[in-house]
Amino acid sequence: MSFGSGFLTERQRFLNQLRYKPVDRVTMWPPLDVWATTWKRWEKEGHTNMFAEQIGEHGGAGDLSFWDYFGCDRQDEVGIYYGFAPGFEYEKLGEDEHTITFRNHEGIVMQELKEGRETSMPHWLDFPIKTREDFRKNLYRWELNFEQRFPENWEEKCKLWKHRQIPLRMWADREGGFFGPLRNLFGIEDLSYLFYDDISFIEEVLDQKVECMTRIINKIWEYTDFDYFVFWEDMCYKNGPLLSPDMFKKYLVPRYRKITDLLRSKGVDLIFVDSDGDVTKLVPLWLEAGVNGILPFEVQCGMDVNAFRKEYGRDLLMMGGINKRALITGGKDIDDELRRVAPLVEDGGYIPWLDHSVPPDVSYDNFLYYMDMLQKLCTGKL
Repeated sequence: MSFGSGFLTERQRFLNQLRYKPVDRVTMWPPLDVWATTWKRWEKEGHTNMFAEQIGEHGGAGDLSFWDYFGCDRQDEVGIYYGFAPGFEYEKLGEDEHTITFRNHEGIVMQELKEGRETSMPHWLDFPIKTREDFRKNLYRWELNFEQRFPENWEEKCKLWKHRQIPLRMWADREGGFFGPLRNLFGIEDLSYLFYDDISFIEEVLDQKVECMTRIINKIWEYTDFDYFVFWEDMCYKNGPLLSPDMFKKYLVPRYRKITDLLRSKGVDLIFVDSDGDVTKLVPLWLEAGVNGILPFEVQCGMDVNAFRKEYGRDLLMMGGINKRALITGGKDIDDELRRVAPLVEDGGYIPWLDHSVPPDVSYDNFLYYMDMLQKLCTGKL
């Protein structure tokens, strides 16, 4: 990849970068998210309501968007839901001084703290599918059900996308995959046992996921194309995958291949999977399954994007891999972290991105410094 190809649109820049073609500069994105508690810290530091539009759920009231303020590239989202449609009705099940217990739209019963919800994970208590009967009586929720899955202004958005100058992403968040979504149905413990005790039941559910995803993708394509697809799994932790590679290869790879083949038949050749944790043992299997991109490469789990490039060369596309913890200490640590990924920026097939959301340990000054140095990295001036 080389700099200096003349001005490109954000879409051209993104596609060229991931296809190892010349770019005018490298795609620069803000972090995936900023914790609500991080925004609160920044407000206490005197940075209140700076932006009209902010990443995350914090909202804004200023004149500039977050992306404009930092000079970031944009992308748009297809925004079609791959989970239960219709979903379960929200149901409040209990409450005490400190917690609230409820059933969410996925049918999961969870308990959350009333205070500090932004800083703690919920306690997951129960899951919607326990038996074949549970599964089959809910099959109607996996039908296309256009009205529940697609937004009201869908056709209007599709008309605008025909002339888009920014990349269009299909991120099948939380329900677009073959392990993470099943974990949401059964819970990790019951799901793990079922892979050994009743694999035919698991295969029935996996095949239903294939059918549901196929229906949705084909329906989207009646209206619009998109530039890249992202599966969601979150199926690894710091010591490796939650499912053995042998089982992944036998039961998941063939299902992935049905979707990746469908996407490529429609011209989508950039296919990513989102999973936290140590994904080392699954990367070759995802490549075998037709996935050619991974994100976000959590550094604290030992993920080194340079090592992956050395092992897989240009066969593996990457987003992420910048240690968010460097923003806590700031200064030289940020410089060193960005210089560490600079060879990948120069080579292509990589988008420099934090390996997860910005935690509340990060000061606003350190975040500003990071964004300034990221801009220098993306313009070849670091």
